[in-house]
Amino acid sequence: MDWILLQQESQLEELREKSFARPQVIFKHSTRCSISSVAKNRLDKSVSPENMDFYYLDLISYRSLSAKVAEIFKVHHESPQALVIKEGECIYDESHMSISMQEMIDAV
Repeated sequence: MDWILLQQESQLEELREKSFARPQVIFKHSTRCSISSVAKNRLDKSVSPENMDFYYLDLISYRSLSAKVAEIFKVHHESPQALVIKEGECIYDESHMSISMQEMIDAV
């Protein structure tokens, strides 16, 4: 998995703009949570589609950015959490063990 680190609020607007050309995935990860580590490991082991970009957000280090993601894309904050952004909107929002690469692919 080639993660793009999500560390600045300015990246959210870029990500939204890019979502009109190809789906963007945000994975919000808590480095202190074993369930989050399992969810990330499952994604890392999955074959990621070439037509999607994958962003990694360490929500312990970037709490305010995580809150901004929830605000902009109108989702309830969870950890871990995966969002698929397409055409500027969140079309997939799952957390914990419900996060599935295949469901993200199916959503687009």
